[in-house]
Amino acid sequence: MKKHLLRIGIGLVVLIILAVLMVSLFLDGAVKRAVETIGPRLTKVEVKLDRVRLSLLSGSGRISGLRVGNPEGFKTPQAISVGSASIALDPGSLLSDKIVIRKIELVAPDITFEGGFGGNNLGRILANLNEVTGASDTNAPAQPAAAKPGKKLEVDDFLITDAKVHVSVTGMDGKPLVVPIPEIHLADLGTGPDGITAADLIRQVLSAIQQSAIKAADSAVADLGKSATTDLGKSATESADKIGKSVGDLFKKKE
Repeated sequence: MKKHLLRIGIGLVVLIILAVLMVSLFLDGAVKRAVETIGPRLTKVEVKLDRVRLSLLSGSGRISGLRVGNPEGFKTPQAISVGSASIALDPGSLLSDKIVIRKIELVAPDITFEGGFGGNNLGRILANLNEVTGASDTNAPAQPAAAKPGKKLEVDDFLITDAKVHVSVTGMDGKPLVVPIPEIHLADLGTGPDGITAADLIRQVLSAIQQSAIKAADSAVADLGKSATTDLGKSATESADKIGKSVGDLFKKKE
């Protein structure tokens, strides 16, 4: 009798493990499809994701190979590329109306800032998002009329570390600058009872990335001008001043 009960118990444990594995596999695929389907609808650019791994038991997960394309009219192939990102969420919240995400960390993303007097790629993506959701600016939440029923989100910590910006601006003679940007840390997003939508989260993250990219690019161009003054003399200084003016005018222009 005891052996029989033991076999039944082992069988139940195996079934539970298999069920968790199947649900996890289904959830991984669902997240990947959601990112690659909803992302382009909101931003009007291609969004690809190579791999998702989530554990229902621990709430931890990892995302690999996230790529956000550029709008039409820009020469560079993508705006953002993330090799690896980690996520920690409250597993119990998956069954509620608001998914609680404890932490998201993007590690060493490559960000492309491409622009001219007609605007920049990051600003264009933000404008696309605002157009789709009915928001009037990068900091405004989407209007209720534009929102669709679905899960709301809470993100306690959103961290971007070791990011680099590839700056490609009209007037730089096709020579991009690669500059690091400081850590970006967003906290307490959607902590209220209503949470935030996925569109609101994307908007706040993209806005923070754009602001950091502009500051880094502006600083890099200023340093380029100083270096030209010291090392190359008058002709190089004039060239650097031309680039600096081009970039400065671009930064003053709002998308």
